[in-house]
Amino acid sequence: MYTKRLVTTALAASLANIAPATPVESSLRPQVRPVAEPAVATAEPETVIKASLARSLRPKARPDGLEAVAQTPEALTVVASNPAFDQWVRGFRSRARSAGISNAVLDRAFRGVTYNADVISKDRNQAEFKRQIWDYLDSAASPERVDLGRKALRRHNRALKRIEQAYGVEKEVITAVWGLESRYGSRTGDIPVIEALSTLAFDGRRGAFFEKQLIAALKILQSGDVTPQNFKGSWAGAMGHTQFIPTSYEAYAVDFTGDGKRDIWSKDPSDALASTAAYLKRFGWRKGMPWGVEVRVPNGARLGKTKRMPSDWASRGVVGLDGRAVRDYGAARILQPAGPQGASFMVFANFDVIKRYNNADAYAIGVGHLADRIAGRPEIQASWPRGYEPVSFEERKEIQRILKRKGYPLEKIDGLIGPNTRKSIIAYQQSIGTKADGHPSRTLLNQLRTR
Repeated sequence: MYTKRLVTTALAASLANIAPATPVESSLRPQVRPVAEPAVATAEPETVIKASLARSLRPKARPDGLEAVAQTPEALTVVASNPAFDQWVRGFRSRARSAGISNAVLDRAFRGVTYNADVISKDRNQAEFKRQIWDYLDSAASPERVDLGRKALRRHNRALKRIEQAYGVEKEVITAVWGLESRYGSRTGDIPVIEALSTLAFDGRRGAFFEKQLIAALKILQSGDVTPQNFKGSWAGAMGHTQFIPTSYEAYAVDFTGDGKRDIWSKDPSDALASTAAYLKRFGWRKGMPWGVEVRVPNGARLGKTKRMPSDWASRGVVGLDGRAVRDYGAARILQPAGPQGASFMVFANFDVIKRYNNADAYAIGVGHLADRIAGRPEIQASWPRGYEPVSFEERKEIQRILKRKGYPLEKIDGLIGPNTRKSIIAYQQSIGTKADGHPSRTLLNQLRTR
C-alpha cells in the first residue's frame, strides 16, 4: 500500500536556506515558479518522522544559493506511515481515472510513495530564503557559474546553434536558464515527482494547483516519455535540466532529437534546452532585443512604471553607461531593484518574457546578466547599497578557507555565501565580540587574517 516507505538518513546534517546557498537551501529563485493558489486551511497531517529526523533525511541543497536539489545519501532505514495521506491517495485515484489515467499507471506511479514531510517544510519556509538582489546576483552570475556556462555552451554549441535557429532564442540565454535552473544539468533533483506533488496536493495550501500538476505528471508517465524510476525533480515537482513543471511540460516540451520522446531528463540536454527555447518563443521572445541595459539615471528623476523608447528616455537624461542614448530596441521601462542607490536597468519586452519562466525581477535580471557574462559582456558596473565594503569572489573563498581552518563546519570552499557560511561568520563574529551581521565584508576578512 501507500502507508510504508523506506527512507534514508543523510551522513551529514544539512542547514536550510535558499537556493535558492549551502545545505539545505530552498532555492536561489527569489520566489518559487508555481503561482500560489489561495490558501486552504487543513489540519497538519500526522507523521511518524520527527522533525529533526526529517531535516536529515533529504537532499542537500546547492552551495550556490540557487535551487535545492536532492542527493542520495547512504543509509539506515526508517518506516514512515500516514493514514490520512493514504486515504487521500485512494480518493485521488478516482479523480485521476476520470482524467484518463489508467489503473496500471496509477499502480506504478504510487508504488512506495508516502507523505514527504520535508517537501512541506521547504514549502513553508520559502519566505526566510529571500535574499538581497546583490546576494542573489553574486550567486546567479558568480565567476564559477559564468565559467561553467561558457564551457557548457562550447560543449553543446552545435545543438544550441540549431535550437537558436529553430526558435529564434539566443543560445546564451538558453544556457543561462539552464545554469540557474540546474547548474547546467548537474542538479536536476532526485525527489520522486509523484511523491512531491501528491504530498503538496494533499497538504492543501495550494492543493488545487498541485493536484493539477499531479494529473499532468501522471499523463507524462502514461505517455511513456519517462519511467517512474527516472521521474524525479525538485521538492516542488519541477523537472529536468531546465526545471519544467508538469503542465508547462505538457504544453511546451518538444522532441528535438527526434527519438519519439520529449526527454528533458536525458544526459543529452537537447530536448530540455529546445523546450526552454520553445517556451520563451511562445511568450514572445524577440531575437536581437536585449533583456535590459544598465543605464545612468539623473538624481531625483521620477521614473514610475512608464514605458518609453530609449531615445525618449535619453531626452530625460537616462542614458547608457557610455553617456549615449540606448539603441531603440523597443519601448522600455527603468528598473532600480535596490532603489536609486544601486544599479539601474532599462528593461525591454524580453525581460518580461523571462519572467514568464519565473515571475520575479531578480530571476529575470539573473538570467539576463548571466547570459551577458557568458557572451563575454562586462559585469554590472554600479555598486550596490550593501552597507559594508564587499570583497572579491576569491576573497570570499579565502574567508571560507580561514573559517574552516578555525573549525567552523563548512563543506565547500566555493566563494558563494550561503546559509552555512553566514552561520559560521555569525558564530565567529560572536566569538570575537563584534557585531554579528553575517556579512562577508572587508572588515571580516581583515579580522580573520589577523586574529
